[in-house]
This record gives sequence, structure tokens and C-alpha cells, in this order.
Amino acid sequence: MRDLINRAQNAVPGVAFIAILLSLLEAAARLGLVDRSFIPTPSDVAARTVEIIASGKVVEPLLATTLLLFVGYAIGCLSAVVLGILMGNYRRLYNFFEPLTELLRPIPKAALLPVLILFLGLGPSMKVTIVALAAFFPVLINTVQGVRAVDPVLTDMARTFGHSGVAVLWRILLPASAPYIFSGMRISLGISLVVVIIAEMVSGSGGLGDVILHGQRMFLVVDSYAWLVVVAALGFGLNSLFRWAERRTTYWVSPATQ
Repeated sequence: MRDLINRAQNAVPGVAFIAILLSLLEAAARLGLVDRSFIPTPSDVAARTVEIIASGKVVEPLLATTLLLFVGYAIGCLSAVVLGILMGNYRRLYNFFEPLTELLRPIPKAALLPVLILFLGLGPSMKVTIVALAAFFPVLINTVQGVRAVDPVLTDMARTFGHSGVAVLWRILLPASAPYIFSGMRISLGISLVVVIIAEMVSGSGGLGDVILHGQRMFLVVDSYAWLVVVAALGFGLNSLFRWAERRTTYWVSPATQ
């Protein structure tokens, strides 16, 4: 309970800053300092957001985006953790995969959309693939660094006492590198959300990205901003849920480092 109160108190300055910015924008729009045709008042956007949620229009695109995000993110993170542990633990594997990793990692994943569309079309498989690629590399790099940061004395001692390779992996390497892995997964979560929205905008086949682009094409400015609020709320909620899961999973790590 005390931890929750401390977190709430720490959030007060940031929330107050956002409230001040929104108030200034509201005043600027109402005083005619900005064109309300392009920048509506926050109160209008908030009212339209409530209408969209109350009407149930948010359910279908939100579920479509969340499902694609979850599947692609899970595939990308799981494969990255497995390969990252192997690369961090075996030098030959690292030397084999490292050039390919450094070649593909800097490429903006959104730039791969045209190629993936050629091979996979505009359906869910393309969106899942692009999300998995976006999630893969941050988790892979962090996992490799986490495994390499483990003190070799720990693994050598475990093998000396007769522990198998699987036991060393499960009891030493994974717990010790878990903070690095979760850090990479948290970074990947935000990138994956951005990528899935872009993929939905390009494909035009449903999801939050599609409805945002539809609002822009129909010049429904308030609707476009309202759907952006939904995306922002989704990102905030997923990040908060992830941080909660991270604290529960890596409970041995100091709270100041999480």
C-alpha cells in the first residue's frame, strides 16, 4: 500500500504538467489562436472519445490490434530470448549470427512493409511478422548482454557441483539476465505498438490504425484525435501492466533499478 501511495505521489508532477498543457491548448483553441479545424479543443476530443467507448465502436478495432500485437510480440520475444541465450552462452554461435544481426537490426522495421506485403499480402500474417521483427532485435541484444553479464564463477561452480546445462540455464542464466530481458521486452512493446498501427494503416483491413486513417481521409478531425487517445491509453495500459508483471517476476531486483 505504501509503495502504491509513493508511486501516486511521484506521478503528481507529471500529471499536473500534462493538465497544464491541455489547459493551454484548450484556451488557445477557444481564443482562436489555433485553427480548430485542424487542432480541436481537448474537451471536444475527450467528449468524442467517451462517445466512441460508450457506443462500443472501440471494441472491434481495439481487439483486432491487441490480438495482432500480442501474437507478434510473443513470437518475437520468445525467439529472441532463446537465440539470445544461445548467442550469449556460446561464442561460436555469437560469431555466426552477429554479422546478420548487426546488418538487419538498424533497418527501420516499417521500411520492411513493402517487401513483406509482396510475400505475405495484406493479411494478418504480414502484420504478425512485422510486429515479431520489431520486437525481436531489442530483446535479442539485451538477452545477449544479460547472459554475458553473468559472473562466470557462478556457472563454473554450478557445473562443478554436477548441475546439468539445463539446470545452469534455468537456475542461473535466466534469473541473472531477467532484468536485461525485461528491459528489452519493455522497449519492444512500444516499438511493436507503433509498427502494428502503421501496418494497419497501410493494409486498411481493420484495427486502430485503419480507423485513424479513415478519420483523416474523411476529414473527421475530432474522430482521428479521439482514436489517437484510444491508442495512447492502450499503450499506457500495456506499459503499466508490463511494469507490474516485471516487478512481480523480478522481485529480487532493487526497485530503484526497475
